[in-house]
Amino acid sequence: MGLEIITNNLGFFFDGAVLTLAISLSAIVIGFALGIFMGLARISRIFPVRMIATGYVEALRGTPLLIQIFIIYFGLPSIGIYLSPIVSGILAVGLNSAAYQAEIIRGGIQSVPKGQLEAARSMGMSYKQSMRRVVLPQAMRLIIPPMTNEFIILIKDSSLVSAISVWELTLVAKELNAKYFDPFTVFLFVAVVYFVMTFATSKILRVVEKKTAIPGYGAGD
Repeated sequence: MGLEIITNNLGFFFDGAVLTLAISLSAIVIGFALGIFMGLARISRIFPVRMIATGYVEALRGTPLLIQIFIIYFGLPSIGIYLSPIVSGILAVGLNSAAYQAEIIRGGIQSVPKGQLEAARSMGMSYKQSMRRVVLPQAMRLIIPPMTNEFIILIKDSSLVSAISVWELTLVAKELNAKYFDPFTVFLFVAVVYFVMTFATSKILRVVEKKTAIPGYGAGD
């Protein structure tokens, strides 16, 4: 059937792609919110806080995302917590992304010259004020390039939520392949769709990177 499979099922592919992007965007937001907290905790002067954050980061980065998805979707009901497949998928991918974003944010903060913090402190700002008003704004602009890579990875990693029956792009492809028995056509088209999404994302964020580049830091050169 070839191209007829694609043309006759464009609606399913479109819905799957939209859900894939929605999952990825939701996960990146969750990961960013938690990643800021964990990134700051990773450089905290309070030893227990630093160790808890380090443990979280190492545990989430050191175990497969698919297993984390299974723990949340299949494991949490054993302790009375029931989540839908979509919520489970978004939560798992978001928590996993938080571990990576925490390291990106930590690296961004530590890339800001120490003189910036010292200058802010010399002006009478507290440590928290200096971080919030001086260091973090600069760090946020520095982390855009690695965050672009993280979002692209998230779009691809979101395919793993198909394992818990979330009707995103990969599951759409699996179901259509089971119906038409044409894996080459179906999965090649899905690969092209993923490429278009990641390529467009990288180009859009590259523009943002150039517009927010800090002179002298090399970003956007």
